[in-house]
Amino acid sequence: MLQITIPKQDGWDEAKEEFVYFPETTLILEHSLISISKWESKWHVPFLGKGEKTAEQIKDYVKCMTVNSNVKDDIYDQLTKKNMDDIMEYIEDPMSATTITDRNGKKFSREIVTSELIYYWMVSLQIPFECQKWHINRLIKLVQICNIKNQPDKKMSKRSTMQQNAALNAARRSKSHSRG
Repeated sequence: MLQITIPKQDGWDEAKEEFVYFPETTLILEHSLISISKWESKWHVPFLGKGEKTAEQIKDYVKCMTVNSNVKDDIYDQLTKKNMDDIMEYIEDPMSATTITDRNGKKFSREIVTSELIYYWMVSLQIPFECQKWHINRLIKLVQICNIKNQPDKKMSKRSTMQQNAALNAARRSKSHSRG
C-alpha cells in the first residue's frame, strides 16, 4: 500500500472562468490484481503488457489503484511529478526477497498476462482470493514459486538410469550371495 499526499493548489478553470482551490489530499493506493482488473475492464488491453501507456491510461490506473473513496476526478490532474515518481517506484518494487532465475537456460513464458489469466493461476494453484489485494509483483512471485515447487522431479538420463539399476542389481547380488 502506498500513501501519497497531493499538495494544496490554486488554479484557474478556463471553462467556468473562475478560480478553483484544491485542498491537500492524501491518496491510499494499491497496485493489486483488483486494480489491474478494473483498469483492463475499461481499456481492454493487458496492463502488464510491454506496450506504452498514454498519460490518460496512467492517470486512470492511478484512479483504479485508489482505495479511499469519494476522491474527485479533478484531484488526479493535480498529481505532481514527485507523486508520479513515487507511484512508479511503488509499481516497480518487487515486494519480495525471493529471486528466481532461469532453470537450465530455459526462458520464462512470453504469454500475454491479463488479470483473468492471473485469476486462473490462483484457482489452479489454490491460492486464496485474499491475495488479489497483494501488491501484484508479490502475487506473481508466489505464482512462480508454486509452479517451481509443483514441477515433477526431473527425469534421469538413460545412462543414469542404467548406472542406478546396475548398482541396485550389484547390491542385491551381494546381499543374496548370488552371481546373477
